[in-house]
Amino acid sequence: METLVQAIHPSVFIAASATVHGKVTIGEGSSVWFNAVVRCECHEVRVGRISNLQDFVMIHVGYQHPTIIGDFCSVAHHATVHGARLGDHCLVGVGAVLMDGAVIGEGSIVAGGAVVTEGCVFESGSIIAGIPAKVVRRRDCARDNRLNAWLYWRNAQAYARGDYRTWDGPEFERWKAVKWAEIERDADLGVPPLA
Repeated sequence: METLVQAIHPSVFIAASATVHGKVTIGEGSSVWFNAVVRCECHEVRVGRISNLQDFVMIHVGYQHPTIIGDFCSVAHHATVHGARLGDHCLVGVGAVLMDGAVIGEGSIVAGGAVVTEGCVFESGSIIAGIPAKVVRRRDCARDNRLNAWLYWRNAQAYARGDYRTWDGPEFERWKAVKWAEIERDADLGVPPLA
């Protein structure tokens, strides 16, 4: 029997109730939140750096397809990604479903509740909604999506030390303003998460 090795960066926050099984790679500064499930009995799951899989997310593979999630991605609560690929800087809304062979281009948003059917390919900068999902608008959302990913990075750091109110107060507003200024210059792209 082949041994499948997980490669989870030591900085990754994994909530106690999350489940991760199979050949899974999760990059630096990422997070897996409460009751999320990541499993693969074949192929692999790869999650990039500073990405987040929020509460009750289901990540699985297809029979013919791995699941690949890029850097600075947010997969929101109750979403399912099944054998699909997300480019860097994407956001998948609450309750969305991405099926086998689907490809979401960089800097895109999949709206909450959308169902991306098997084999659909969307270009970078797409805003995707509906059942079945289609492009409803074109806009590069990479920077906005990166801010969301950084917010979850900050939240994960706080939760790891028992602080559950990290998105509140003047210190947070200062941090967010500084981070947004970095993002607008793309200065955040090469920054190690712990810096």
